[in-house]
Amino acid sequence: MEQNKSMTAKRLEGMYFSPIRQVMEKVAQVKAAGHPVISLSAGEPDFNTPELIKQKTAEALLANHTHYAPNRGTLGLRTEIAKFLRSNFSLEYDPNTEILLTCGGAEAVNAAFLATIDSGDEVIVFTPAFMNYENLIAEAGGRMVAIPLRAEDGFQINCDILEQHITPRTKMVVINNPCNPTGIVYTRTVLEQVAQLCQKHNLLVFSDEIYNKIVYDGMECCSMAALPGMRERTITMNGFSKAFAMTGWRIGYLAAPAQLINALLKIHQYATTCISTFSQVGLEQSMNAPETIAEMDGMVAAFSRRRKLVMSRLDQIPGLSYIEPKGAFYIFIDVSGTGLDGDIFAARLLEEKYVGCVPGSKLGTGFEQFIRVSYAADDESLARAMDRIEELVNKL
Repeated sequence: MEQNKSMTAKRLEGMYFSPIRQVMEKVAQVKAAGHPVISLSAGEPDFNTPELIKQKTAEALLANHTHYAPNRGTLGLRTEIAKFLRSNFSLEYDPNTEILLTCGGAEAVNAAFLATIDSGDEVIVFTPAFMNYENLIAEAGGRMVAIPLRAEDGFQINCDILEQHITPRTKMVVINNPCNPTGIVYTRTVLEQVAQLCQKHNLLVFSDEIYNKIVYDGMECCSMAALPGMRERTITMNGFSKAFAMTGWRIGYLAAPAQLINALLKIHQYATTCISTFSQVGLEQSMNAPETIAEMDGMVAAFSRRRKLVMSRLDQIPGLSYIEPKGAFYIFIDVSGTGLDGDIFAARLLEEKYVGCVPGSKLGTGFEQFIRVSYAADDESLARAMDRIEELVNKL
């Protein structure tokens, strides 16, 4: 090989390792050193998978559902997903042609971007945001156009600013609702305005709705594909990791018109072929069962209680402020009132008080004054973590 010839693909130049995983590794190192670490950094429910799902999946494994499944996923599970989308979000999809099972939400994002984005295409992403978007847009050869959300707008999308960023090269708008990391649920009015712009400029929408069953205070989580004129231009992503507490199972799905699903299928077919068959059979027999829904509702109720605990404690700590989250299990905290930026605050919080969180700078340019805290931790640990945060601020 020529000495000046790279051994790696140029597309990797626009990609970087997950900063959240780097934070989690640092937390693990401090914990391994023997310190009593409380991690509020991971985006993972602390609940176990609902019992009926585990039971039915174990039965499916013992019944030898261990052979290849169809590339699209088993029709039985796709049918149950279609029922779930219809009953919860008024979305109508044909399970035969308009739903695709993926290896978690990460593969769903990857497939959607690789199947739709060409070299030089611009993709609008509202920041702060899940870092997979930026990296996978780069992998596809596109360019992410970041639109920072503003605290003065309550982290809602400002559609005047959105339209200013649309160019002839804009191909897609990414919506994450509820939003990681702000916990904001976009209002129907705001999403209707976004929809009008997407139709006006003939744009696709990738709608990441992985947290849409985790909402509080009776908040409505409106799906982009349910809005007039949007179904045919929206790729909806969802999965089982968050609302069903199944992060390790790696089961996600995409819902879109048949023509788009066929394009997505080409990427999926050669990336992962299919997800485990017995997992699909187990989910088919359990995901919509009353017992499973009851466990999910109990988990969301616990998150709601914890959210209130965190907000009540933050309200008593000078120098910290936030916009009230209405979904997911994150709160995005402005620490600038302490005199520190988010990176230094997070580092000192871990090193001095043994609490792990994610600096806002890892989630978007312009958010250096923030930290992301996950309240997907047990009540006792969460209370102790808030004590330690207060101790650090008082020390400052």
